[in-house]
Amino acid sequence: MSLYSALYAGVSGLNAQSSAMAAVADNITNINTIGYKGVEAQFKTMVTDGRARSSYSAGGVVAAPTAMISKQGMMQASSSSTDIAIDGKGFFVTRTASGGQGEVAFTRAGSFRADEEGFLKNPATGLYLYGYRLDAEGKYNNTGNIDDLEAIRVSDLTGTAAATSRIQARINLNTATEVSPAAATYATGDLAKYAADNTYTPKTENQFQRSFTVYDQQGGSHTLNMAFIKTGPNAWKAEVYSVPAADVMDTSVTPAVASTNGFIAGGDVNFKPDGSLDLPSGSWLNSALNITYANQASSVPIKLELGSDGKIDGLTQFGQPSSLISGNTDGGTLGNLSQIEITKDGVVNAVFDDGTTRAVFQLPLATFQNPDGLTRVSGNAYTASRTSGGFTLNEPGELGAGAIAPNSLEASTVDLASEFTNMIRFQRAYSASSKIITTVDDMLREVSDLKR
Repeated sequence: MSLYSALYAGVSGLNAQSSAMAAVADNITNINTIGYKGVEAQFKTMVTDGRARSSYSAGGVVAAPTAMISKQGMMQASSSSTDIAIDGKGFFVTRTASGGQGEVAFTRAGSFRADEEGFLKNPATGLYLYGYRLDAEGKYNNTGNIDDLEAIRVSDLTGTAAATSRIQARINLNTATEVSPAAATYATGDLAKYAADNTYTPKTENQFQRSFTVYDQQGGSHTLNMAFIKTGPNAWKAEVYSVPAADVMDTSVTPAVASTNGFIAGGDVNFKPDGSLDLPSGSWLNSALNITYANQASSVPIKLELGSDGKIDGLTQFGQPSSLISGNTDGGTLGNLSQIEITKDGVVNAVFDDGTTRAVFQLPLATFQNPDGLTRVSGNAYTASRTSGGFTLNEPGELGAGAIAPNSLEASTVDLASEFTNMIRFQRAYSASSKIITTVDDMLREVSDLKR
């Protein structure tokens, strides 16, 4: 009898509207949850017989709640430097433990704080933020494997040292400087040799030099001189050497011995007619300084940042006195941690109380082919599923991954007005479904009364 199918259809309506109302309740209660993605209650029909007949059997309806995980939430400004949001696609990679053994979860809730051990952790969800640790040169290898990620922790850097990895300088060389008489007999290492034993004596006005302090990986300081001598119009020779010379090793012989002149690198420095740097691709200025210190402390290649080809952002030749306009090096002994900064590229920087900044981690973003197919788990996080597909790890802003928004949080995607409207709709539909049941009950009573 079709009446019974109508009765069951009414019951399915009650169940479906109940599930939809539960989704509304979940959305409303999470309206202030950072990074929460609203659930949209959708419905699908249940059909017992799709053919049109004189006798119709009702199938009913079933609720199909769908989490709108791919929907972007509004950005909210935050005063905390460890609050981050994702503008675009992607998820932060987290685990439930800091030792790399906890369960993996993906989240967009970027409210992280340092815990008692210095790990960045979401205090509301208990999830630890993971990333790639950067080496002394600020590099890492993106293997795409979650097991190669580490829990973000910067507190263990206090009291350690960082080797110098770059020398940046803006130096003007006076174009009115006369060509040195010694230029014709100049040989590589002469300037360094002069500094070591005073056997090379170019005119004082034809030589310009400045010193820079660099550090090895033990935090030991060393002095490097950068000296210039004019050899012709728009042409100079330059050298980088250690003072004292014996502070570095001469690796051109085996076994290496203490250097006699401290020479590290040098060669031609040429300028264009407009005074800008003429920097061909094969210039020694494009190579890093590889130094072996006599104290056996490790070092990293030191990149020379002395300007770009055709620009005046480094070495220049103008009619002003030769001078060091600006210069700085990185590295040194790290003091007490002052704060943590996260850039839009996902680089986690540790800032120390002496003003030193060190890049320590790179945050990857996990992207999925179908993020709406992720499985929701407690803690406002998600796990991969067959429907979502596998994930890929990339830097923010690359290969479809969104950008990091520092000092920001992603708000919940719930629209309160829409949820209250849906609440009215589902309540009315629930009431209508109950009317089906009471009406069918009355009709069945009429059938039972036929026996009288």
